[in-house]
Amino acid sequence: MSDGTAIRVMLVDDHAVVRSGLSAFLLAHDDLDLVAEASDGAEAVRLCERARPDVILMDLMMPRMDGAAATRTIRERYPTIQVLILTSFKEDNLVQEALKAGAIGYLLKNVTATELAQAIRAAYQGRPTLAPEATQALIHAANHYGLPVLGDDLTTRERDVLALMVKGLDNHVIADTLIISRSTVKFHVSNILSKLHATSRTEAVAIALQHNLLTK
Repeated sequence: MSDGTAIRVMLVDDHAVVRSGLSAFLLAHDDLDLVAEASDGAEAVRLCERARPDVILMDLMMPRMDGAAATRTIRERYPTIQVLILTSFKEDNLVQEALKAGAIGYLLKNVTATELAQAIRAAYQGRPTLAPEATQALIHAANHYGLPVLGDDLTTRERDVLALMVKGLDNHVIADTLIISRSTVKFHVSNILSKLHATSRTEAVAIALQHNLLTK
């Protein structure tokens, strides 16, 4: 951490034993600070105002409000909070729904402690992390559209913008870097998502990396 402060993390899972294990994992890292725990999505939404986490580790299948619905609500109300899905499920539709809701990453619970810590740090910096199974789900979705050669219709400027998106930069920084207006950046991002058949920036970045679009 550049400023010496720890990343504030909230755990959301309906299984107490899972939360206990994740809590112990967080204690082992000086730069990760557990600030709240929730047993379902509704409780997670309610706790955000008080706990103000930087990153939320969010389960998907929970009572009252599932992870995707909670993610969508949290991202709408608190856009600076990043949500990292941590689940046992890898079905294509669940991956797509979670990323469409605004999650910055999608990991399975067989992830290693080192990989999970890295994913939390990446999420805090605005960089996505996807399990191989999640990436494959996005590829299946892209193939469903019958795309001839994915990304071939991206313009040079759109590739420039996409390269900065891959680095986790937001529209304001991209605009400053390319010396263009924020509205122009927004226009390019919209075109990129459309051409890659992506529903979010995270999905677009994952598709770009999987298909090596920036090396073409």
